[in-house]
Amino acid sequence: MVRLLLLAGLYALLNEALAIGQETCVAFKASNSRFPVVTKNQAAPVLVSPDDWPGVQRAASDFVTDIQQVTGAKVSLINATTTTNPGKQAPIIVGTLGKSSLIDAIVNSTGLDVSNIQGRWEAFLSREVQNPLPGISSAYVIIGADKRGTIYALYEHSEQFGVSPWYWWADVPTTRHSELFVDSIGCSHGSPTVKYRGIFLNDEQPALQNWAAEKFTNGTGAPNTGSPFNSQFYTKMFELILRLKGNYLWPAIWSSAFAFDDPQSQFLADMYGIVMASSHQEPMMRSTPVEFSIEYPNVAWDYVANNDTIKKYWLEGVQRAKNFESVYTMGMRGFGDLPLSEETNIDLLHQVIQDQTDILHQVFGQDFDVSTIPQIWALYKEVEGYYEDGLQVPDYVTLLWSDDNWGNIRRYPVESERNRTGGAGVYYHLDYVGDPRDYKWIATSQIEKIYEQMSIAIEREATRLWIINVGDMKPYEREIEFLLGYGWNATRWSPENVNDFVSAWAQREFDVDEKTAVQVSDIVANLTRFNARRKPELLTATTYSLTDYREAENIFAAWEDLEKSSTTVYNSLDEDFKPSFYQLVHYPVLASSNLGKLYILAGQNNLRASQARLSTNVLADTAVELFEHDFDLETDYHQLLDGKWDHMMQQTRIGYYYWQQPMADSMPPVTRVQAKKQALAGAMRIVPEGTQGAWPGDNPHQCADGFNCPPPSVSLDNFSPISNRYVDVGAGGPAPFTFTASSNATWVKLSTTKGSISSKAPEQRVYISVADWSQLQDGMNTAQIRFTAKASGQPDLSVSVFLNALKNNVASGFKGFVEGTGVVSIEAAHATRNNARDDVAWKELPGYGRTLSGVTPWPRTDQVFEVGSGPSLEYDFYNFNTKGGNLTTTVFVSPSLNALGNDHPLRIGVQLDSQDAQTTQFIPDAEPGQLPSAWNGIDGFVANSIVSVAGLWTNVEPGAHTLKIWMVEPTVVVQKIVIDAGGLRSSYLGPPESLQV
Repeated sequence: MVRLLLLAGLYALLNEALAIGQETCVAFKASNSRFPVVTKNQAAPVLVSPDDWPGVQRAASDFVTDIQQVTGAKVSLINATTTTNPGKQAPIIVGTLGKSSLIDAIVNSTGLDVSNIQGRWEAFLSREVQNPLPGISSAYVIIGADKRGTIYALYEHSEQFGVSPWYWWADVPTTRHSELFVDSIGCSHGSPTVKYRGIFLNDEQPALQNWAAEKFTNGTGAPNTGSPFNSQFYTKMFELILRLKGNYLWPAIWSSAFAFDDPQSQFLADMYGIVMASSHQEPMMRSTPVEFSIEYPNVAWDYVANNDTIKKYWLEGVQRAKNFESVYTMGMRGFGDLPLSEETNIDLLHQVIQDQTDILHQVFGQDFDVSTIPQIWALYKEVEGYYEDGLQVPDYVTLLWSDDNWGNIRRYPVESERNRTGGAGVYYHLDYVGDPRDYKWIATSQIEKIYEQMSIAIEREATRLWIINVGDMKPYEREIEFLLGYGWNATRWSPENVNDFVSAWAQREFDVDEKTAVQVSDIVANLTRFNARRKPELLTATTYSLTDYREAENIFAAWEDLEKSSTTVYNSLDEDFKPSFYQLVHYPVLASSNLGKLYILAGQNNLRASQARLSTNVLADTAVELFEHDFDLETDYHQLLDGKWDHMMQQTRIGYYYWQQPMADSMPPVTRVQAKKQALAGAMRIVPEGTQGAWPGDNPHQCADGFNCPPPSVSLDNFSPISNRYVDVGAGGPAPFTFTASSNATWVKLSTTKGSISSKAPEQRVYISVADWSQLQDGMNTAQIRFTAKASGQPDLSVSVFLNALKNNVASGFKGFVEGTGVVSIEAAHATRNNARDDVAWKELPGYGRTLSGVTPWPRTDQVFEVGSGPSLEYDFYNFNTKGGNLTTTVFVSPSLNALGNDHPLRIGVQLDSQDAQTTQFIPDAEPGQLPSAWNGIDGFVANSIVSVAGLWTNVEPGAHTLKIWMVEPTVVVQKIVIDAGGLRSSYLGPPESLQV
């Protein structure tokens, strides 16, 4: 209910439209304060001046089409002058300040106040104006401060009318309304938070390229390159970017050359209003290495040996782009997005940048102020190292900081860098090819984390340019929109409401009510959380523990629940909305769930085989079914809407064995046991929770020797967050049997006392719990549970399992977390006390991270605290055990990098009671331009999406304690705390949260 109330500020209520990016100005019911766009099937004509920008006139045509799609009414688009008579219907007049003679005449004749947008980048306003022109008594006037300001104003109205920016790219149906109105005071928007906001089409093989080849070129492609990315493809992309309030594009680069493949593309980009650039590795508006290799096939990309040729090549690129709005990439990298040779040095790169500056003067004029030409220097990988080692570029060049390719920004501008006239920006990844594994199949980025990282960029003034590596683009629609929209208007979102972005998005895309929109938001939050814990490409059969904390089983069940939730929403939708929901939500859920469950089943299959359990074969069969179903789901996607998106989910994702994509999906290994042969130890297999062993018989996991091991046991205490233990009773071969379970203690509760096992029902789970803890004495209580099997023609088989039930007591008056089964586990947001200092306190980021949420110091500050003087979190806990007087704490933090520069590596302080605080630099140092060695690897920081900060505490007595986490550096995000009192078991996510009293 609270969530629904929070959404009221963002959602369309009653007769008002939904506005995700700003306040609503569109409504569907008349009032005295509203201007009629369409009423009683009569539409206001749209007037645009013939001297306005061609891109504005083109967008006005989209605007008219959008109104017609929403209402069915016919709308006139008129190239008008100040003397045009639009007829009886009050018109909508659209234009750009200083470019449209219509708009300038209105401003001059009415004295309309445009001071809030005059001269401001991409700003706009709209409102009803009385007597705007001779013969027109009233009009709704839409004014942009510049070309894109006008275009954004049009598309903002279209979105509020009911046309999704994704109407073509995700087949979102237009929401129909018979009447449309706009508030007389209209909509307005100042300059965006981020000046340039764009996407980078990258890693476009096999999906995007094969799709485009089929849909736009019939497989022929451009001469010389074979690229399918022609102007027909790009105009679809240009319109989408503008509707999303973006303005900037790095085009597809592998085997493609934007301006070279289709000469119309560069012209059309400028006409539409898209600022073009070349990527971080492609200087001076050239597609490198593609164009260079074609034009100079026998010339090495070596600036020392071939600088004249390379300068000529760059000169041609600038001459080609001169008349179009562009941002120039400066500097130089090697072919294939690799570093230059080992001989590269700072002096050489200084010369490269000087020569590139000279080329700009040569093209634009020796007296031309080249500082007015937008230029970037991408501090990507080793290039950041050059910068840290002293390489400088002109002050007017934008420093483009990069993330680590996994959504963790490597560094933000420090205070001394924030006064550069070129400013700073961010290159951010939703897709990546490289170590430790590619990830380019499905959405794996949490919007909550994107917000956390990019909100720091805003506060550190990295707002000149944002570019997002979106891979094939199609799997990341929602995240692209959030990033571009956040860059357009960062004031819209905060930690308190960022999760409501998806709810608003769901309402707009699927025309659902608020309750269903919240359900969709929860589905998306869980989908991206599950995929962000560990990218699908990094999953293995043993990622999640098969034996402890029921981790693998809980993950499996969570995927199943997510499938059911998504299916429920999918089935409730009108048929027209199902294709878009399938693309944007349902397929990602079904396919990710299928893959996640496949790996878990493969792990369980291998474990059961080692335990001589007949259910091994059932799991093998089910795993094979899931593997085949993966392709069936892909086929369903490709057959949507008569194959509109054929190839788009073609990316391989199963069976990675090194960083690069496998050439074919391959099933994780599964095995089988001989179903016709009895296990050596007999018909019944007994497997208690928490062990890889199985009884009777021998198994290396039963005891140290692996043979002649004692009966198994399970442990439980009265503060365990999992209140029971289980024993699996399984078949050890083809012989069916019945079994009984009984205990020698009345306080033991069994979920069942008998059962039947056969090849058709090869196992049954029996849960063991304490019926009433008050019946037990303090301390250890032990009971025996005997499992007896009766199989035809065989002697009875009996196995005992011992239950060790530990009853603990907490001192009177204590409030806090209590140790259960030797562990205290705490979600970071559940602090007992949150102590602020200097108006800074720890703040929860709801939904962020692997389990529940994250906490981070807020507001962001450049201030650094000594341990013990800054904001702190306190966690009261009670422990019963220590390991010889020792406790081990592990604070799980997000894999963040340095927000304040390399001289301020991220640190936190951890303190137990009054012992000395331990200050930990949890991100190791690295060479300039490099990441710490612990960062990569299949079990590194980014693969696991977590960094573990460990601490050892000595001379700790049982009883009440307080753990404190001190802020030292800003931007640290803490997710979870685990305190080991001797019972911690290995798992991926850590034990479930402890009980509180």
